[in-house]
Amino acid sequence: MAKDLFHESVKTALMKEGWTITKDPLVIRIDRIKLEIDLAAEKVFAAERDGQKIAIEVKGFIQPSAISDFHTALGQFLNYRLALEMTDPDRTLYLAVPEDIANNFFQERFVQAAIQSYSLKLLVYNPTREEIILWQH
Repeated sequence: MAKDLFHESVKTALMKEGWTITKDPLVIRIDRIKLEIDLAAEKVFAAERDGQKIAIEVKGFIQPSAISDFHTALGQFLNYRLALEMTDPDRTLYLAVPEDIANNFFQERFVQAAIQSYSLKLLVYNPTREEIILWQH
């Protein structure tokens, strides 16, 4: 239930910022491997000929152990990023995390080091207001 709530919150927040949801979920097939990234979206900027393409993996961090949720999220992010590099290299992957997690757990030194080391791109969202708070590239 909570996953659906966070998923819909991020989807609404993206649409509020002018993104068009193109796939929900984005399915990637590489041989016999099938991966599903939560959302795909595109935003066309008037000054550009081609639009920017993104994929979003939404995480709510609702399990009792934030580090276990982080292990899962990081593993998925790295695998999805590799799959996109193989199939859709123009699409940028973001890990969407709730604002409270970004402001607390994601400030821990270990988590910050992992974000740096693995070049994670984050989308911080407020699930209640259905708003994107920060794009961290």
